[in-house]
Amino acid sequence: MNWKLTTALVGMAMLASASVASADGELNIFNWGNYTSPEMIKKFEDAYKVKVTITDYDSNDAALAKVRAGGHGFDIVVPSANFVQIWVKEGLLLEARPDQMENFKNVDPRWVDVDWDPGRHYTVPWQWGLTGILVDTSLYKGDINTSAIFLDPPAELVGKVNVAPEMNDVMFTTIKYFGGEWCTTDKDTLVKVRDKLKEAKPKWIAMDYGVIEKFASRDFGAAFYWNGAALRSRKANPDVRFGYPKEGFPFFMDSVAILKDAKNVENAKLFMNFIMDPENAAMISAFANYANGIKGSEAFMPADMKDAPELVVPKELEAAGEFLKPCAPEVNDLYAKIWTEVLK
Repeated sequence: MNWKLTTALVGMAMLASASVASADGELNIFNWGNYTSPEMIKKFEDAYKVKVTITDYDSNDAALAKVRAGGHGFDIVVPSANFVQIWVKEGLLLEARPDQMENFKNVDPRWVDVDWDPGRHYTVPWQWGLTGILVDTSLYKGDINTSAIFLDPPAELVGKVNVAPEMNDVMFTTIKYFGGEWCTTDKDTLVKVRDKLKEAKPKWIAMDYGVIEKFASRDFGAAFYWNGAALRSRKANPDVRFGYPKEGFPFFMDSVAILKDAKNVENAKLFMNFIMDPENAAMISAFANYANGIKGSEAFMPADMKDAPELVVPKELEAAGEFLKPCAPEVNDLYAKIWTEVLK
């Protein structure tokens, strides 16, 4: 993912009931940058005459802080799995009951009874993927299925590594690098994690979003980043390959939710139902190059996505992937202190 502000007009969708209806007015979407298909948005607009404004954010924390502060004017937000329960428990989301909407039948069963939203009373799938390793193989020919690429960079990549500035992803992967478990409070493990990150950081070129253009221009030689962006980077630079850290890597799913104080609730419900249609979900995936969680969408996806190595986890490495569960507040505080030290 990279992050820039985009604005589009839109309109089209289905009601939360079984009937089709027309709508008008506005819809304000707060979403990750460069993550929303303009084609899908236009299709929504053409059918429903709803003016949609899309405002970007670059992290879960930034989105949460903005909405907590109030006065935001957004109707829809797209939090990651490990943040959904924070939004719910703080009373920031509307219990919109997408499980009762017409198109909910299209949600892949594996994404229905999820830990972060059992039965899907608040959210519907947007896209899912994982964080792994991108490497320009014209620079480095060794093993890329390891977190050592950014934690112990080989000489060829020193000064050329970008790391996504996502605390949870980086902390998880580094903890796994040392054989620990997510949400651990083991002092010895966390000292190793802190020291390793502080040691590695001077060997990185950046902690930034927006890798696609940087791999295209060959300014980056490697990155700890998301797999959809890896596929887009390979299209821009054919030497880019994606690695799955054998020590452990985090899966993510981002889901659409309606804010409790939304001003355009009915239009938000229309949009929520709309993106559960397979053809529309495929538009979302075709733009950002991530899987979406909607059955039948594969039939509408670009051919180069169906067997892309960035989207198909090797069988022998599947067990290394894990969805991030929310840690206890005191654990989050501990990790945040380490992260603050690393960022100094």
